Amino acid sequence: MSMLEQILEYNQEFVEKKEYEQYITTKFPDKKIVILTCMDTRLFEMLPKAMNLKNGDVKIVKSAGAVINHPFGGIMRSLFVAVYELNADEIYIIGHYDCGMSAIDPQSILSKMKARGIEEETIEMMKYSGVDLEEWFRGFDDVTESVRHSVQMVTNHPLMDNTVPVHGLVIDPTTGKLDLIVDGNKK
Repeated sequence: MSMLEQILEYNQEFVEKKEYEQYITTKFPDKKIVILTCMDTRLFEMLPKAMNLKNGDVKIVKSAGAVINHPFGGIMRSLFVAVYELNADEIYIIGHYDCGMSAIDPQSILSKMKARGIEEETIEMMKYSGVDLEEWFRGFDDVTESVRHSVQMVTNHPLMDNTVPVHGLVIDPTTGKLDLIVDGNKK
């Protein structure tokens, strides 16, 4: 049985037994918070538990490394929707120690793409289209500086309400300890 078949089989039982009822909430975050964090598997349950959050409390946006690459990309759009449409009053940008983005080798990713069948011509075409794939895939050297950078991108964005505090934290993915990097209440 494939993973998809296993998931669908479990889901059918989940719905039939009405196990979803314990998770029913609204689309508005009860604690009026939106969190941008990393997609790391260790944070899936750890981060909400370490912050005393439950289903319905917050909006969570995930990206590799909790990095905002572009001021007008999908991550920023999600933060704007959370603030302006879903009543989030605070933004938390939470990176983590031992992040895979700190060790990303863009050449390695490009090699793996080629090994999976992406043609060299396609990669070259991206370069001619003005996309620097090496820069786009590049990670960061210091998670605290990366969090600071993302906080500054949000705080200084011309479309962001300047009354919304933007906090920066780094979590230990093993213990759940949060280190405060930027207190958005102190401007």
